[in-house]
Amino acid sequence: MSKLKIAIQKSGRLHDDSLKLLKDCGISINNGKDQLKVTVPNFPLEILYLRNSDIPQYLEDGVADIGIIGENLLIEKQKKVEVVENLGFSKCRVSLAVPKSVTSDELSYFEGKKIATSYPNTLQSFLDEKNINAEIHMISGSVEIAPNIGLADGICDIVSSGSTLFKNGLRETQVILRSEAVLASSENLTAGQKETLNKLLFRIRAVLRAKNTKYILMNVPNDKIDAVSKILPVLKSPTILPLAEPGWSSLHSVIDEDKFWSVIDELKQAGAEGILIIPIDKMVL
Repeated sequence: MSKLKIAIQKSGRLHDDSLKLLKDCGISINNGKDQLKVTVPNFPLEILYLRNSDIPQYLEDGVADIGIIGENLLIEKQKKVEVVENLGFSKCRVSLAVPKSVTSDELSYFEGKKIATSYPNTLQSFLDEKNINAEIHMISGSVEIAPNIGLADGICDIVSSGSTLFKNGLRETQVILRSEAVLASSENLTAGQKETLNKLLFRIRAVLRAKNTKYILMNVPNDKIDAVSKILPVLKSPTILPLAEPGWSSLHSVIDEDKFWSVIDELKQAGAEGILIIPIDKMVL
């Protein structure tokens, strides 16, 4: 396998979750303080710690082969980069916001207005699509202050919880796009690098699958096994093991965590008892 250079955020919102994902994939990361390039000892990978806004350009230029980056930044930078996997963390949205004193939630409010943003390309594309004419002020940094100092009538910025908007007397009115961390790739990988990427993707997908999935086991009367099995969404079919008590079996399966609470009452009514939910570390299909 050929070595891959992976770019991750040097510091900030994506940094910790990116490192955790790699470590969960069994990748050993031993870097010293302020070290910007680290070679991984147990996988053909070299980690580059880069400024977040620079990663899309480095991917397009081939300085980095793959990178973990917010999809919103890739869309804004408009680089020739391929998204190969959604990673499910660092979810946010790029939204329009106005001062709390503005009562309108309509997009038409922004017609002829000034909008401050760090995402001019994303915003312009949205406004063009919606046939809204507005003046865009490009700001790097604290966009939220723009309406308070009379620079703009509203803003377009990343929103996670909305607390920053609230503290600055703003409220969200329109969501332009929803984003999360993605694994992105240069378009110029060699055959050997693609092989390494596929092996890394295999590990990543096993980790991501396990995060939202739980191992479920329960005691079920033998005459209720069919009824209980039909309720459970399973990979193939449940595992059934006889218990020491005659007429009973232990039924084992896998379930999406968000589906468990919607079927728990059905399972109990169908005869399941002693239901246990256990976290899964990895899931390989």
